Amino acid sequence: MAFGATAEPIPNAAINASVDARGAFIIKTYVHLVAAVFAFVAIETVIFGLGLDQVFLETVYSTIPDSRIVWGIVLVLFIGSGYLAQRLANQDNAMLAYAGLGIEVLSWSVVFIWPLYFAVHYSSPDVLPTAAITTVVVFGGLTGIVFLTRKDFSFLKGILGVGALVALAVIVCSLIFGFQLGIFFMGAMVLLASGYVLFYTSNVLHHYRTDQYVAASLALFSSLALLFWYILQLFMSRR
Repeated sequence: MAFGATAEPIPNAAINASVDARGAFIIKTYVHLVAAVFAFVAIETVIFGLGLDQVFLETVYSTIPDSRIVWGIVLVLFIGSGYLAQRLANQDNAMLAYAGLGIEVLSWSVVFIWPLYFAVHYSSPDVLPTAAITTVVVFGGLTGIVFLTRKDFSFLKGILGVGALVALAVIVCSLIFGFQLGIFFMGAMVLLASGYVLFYTSNVLHHYRTDQYVAASLALFSSLALLFWYILQLFMSRR
């Protein structure tokens, strides 16, 4: 998950590497990002293709009928797994780094069962593809801004941190008091996720070493998944 980001200068960052080394690092980072996205899509395709989404949700809610408790547990586990994934991905050991990326992809795959289930079964057929295309366009546009300007967006760290904490507090309060998160919250979260895309993409250039392509791809994947989550929620809330 896109919490706890770091933006301190790192020795041997890609921005200071040779053109060839920097280019190879960027290619490896985005190849791993694409691989993570395809892995996510493959997992969801298997889950929904075999009808495991229905089985999973029925099992969860038959075990814990109160949806607020379910989401409270999911939130804690998700934040915990995201923290673990980022810690592992930033290790110098390649196996641990790939394990972190795998945990991140798996965590998002499980959490996405909920919105994808409603998008597939209860929304109009165009909601899911439209949300996916919109996410790709927004992510691509923000990525282009970073690479064209070569601007370091590390100054967003504090703003994003405060925004993430406020968002988390609102989500927790919604679980405790049972109120619905409205369309304005979803829109604000799209903006927050967009900020994380800028932040992590600039980190790829300015704050990752050229051997940290797995960690860099995990950060990008988490921001892309967060963006897709709230764009999908925003589109479904309008139908």
